[in-house]
Amino acid sequence: MWQEQLQITNPISIKKLFFKYEKEFVLEDINLEVKDKDFLTILGPNGGGKSTLLKLIFGINPLNQGDIKIFGNKIASEIPYIGYVPQNTNINLNFPISVIEVVMMGQNDIKKRFFGYKKEEKIKALEVLEKVNMKEFASSKISNLSGGQRQRVLIARALFCNPKILLLDEPTSNIDISGCEQIYQTLENLNKEITIVVISHDISVVLKHATKAVYINKRLTYHDLSKMKDDFKNMSPHVCEIELLEMLGKCKC
Repeated sequence: MWQEQLQITNPISIKKLFFKYEKEFVLEDINLEVKDKDFLTILGPNGGGKSTLLKLIFGINPLNQGDIKIFGNKIASEIPYIGYVPQNTNINLNFPISVIEVVMMGQNDIKKRFFGYKKEEKIKALEVLEKVNMKEFASSKISNLSGGQRQRVLIARALFCNPKILLLDEPTSNIDISGCEQIYQTLENLNKEITIVVISHDISVVLKHATKAVYINKRLTYHDLSKMKDDFKNMSPHVCEIELLEMLGKCKC
């Protein structure tokens, strides 16, 4: 019996990407395929191009040279399907705004945001807060939360538009070890439904949860972590990061 062959399109496809600010290249010859429900962590030194790459994927920075496709299409047409948690969220903690109001700011439709939120949108906000284990704080002021709790609220805000891809730029900056683990456990749970791409310096924590890793310092080196997953899961949270980098160096992936 004849059956139609369905083509599977990867969430993110990057080919021969070069990018520079003024005269200096920040990224050189970047090629990457992010598959459905990958949990990809981006590692690398400061100034190596990690945040620049994330901004290019989200369409914040214009392409210089090369190609980025989201689900096989141009970035602009797929932006509604991408959730983005930037490194600097610029939340004014002195402003008296509640957790649920912060989440509903993730509404893509500016007109709806201007005319207020409907009952169904509040229900949706509570649903995404439950996904990040923050529903009980819905009425709390954002200023009263810990750093880790605020970050989970910001993840909920990014989830409000029902993204298929979630991009996060160092979501655990200035958060303690316990808070980091809670955030990455939350991301691992979300990864059952959506593709995750996260920039992180918390190597010993994030590699326990990620399925793929890339190291970026202008150029990109790719690692499939699936064969090393059990090793990462059993590691002490205080494992030496040099040992982790050595393991990645020996990984033939």
